[in-house]
Amino acid sequence: MTQTGGFAGRTSSVLVKGDGSWTRLDGNAKPVGRGQLTPEALERLRSALRAADFAHLPRVSKSGTPVYDGFEYTIVHGGFEVVTADGSVPPALQDVLSALPPSEGQ
Repeated sequence: MTQTGGFAGRTSSVLVKGDGSWTRLDGNAKPVGRGQLTPEALERLRSALRAADFAHLPRVSKSGTPVYDGFEYTIVHGGFEVVTADGSVPPALQDVLSALPPSEGQ
């Protein structure tokens, strides 16, 4: 997942591997954090990804009304890429976003 925007216009990404290990990248794709999801957190993420049904989500889901200083999210999973933004995140993707490790330092 890559998150861009916000008040400062930042870009950051979180890459999660199948074993639950994750790497946080800054806007220059430089690793700035690593971690491991607990088995429970990994199952929560897997469940959210299955429920989201990426094959049937719109590729781009943005509302006509921008959320100033909001974020845009690009999520890649299972060969599909979807883009959404604050104020228009489909419910299925809200669960995915909340199950991911934070995209900024904790």
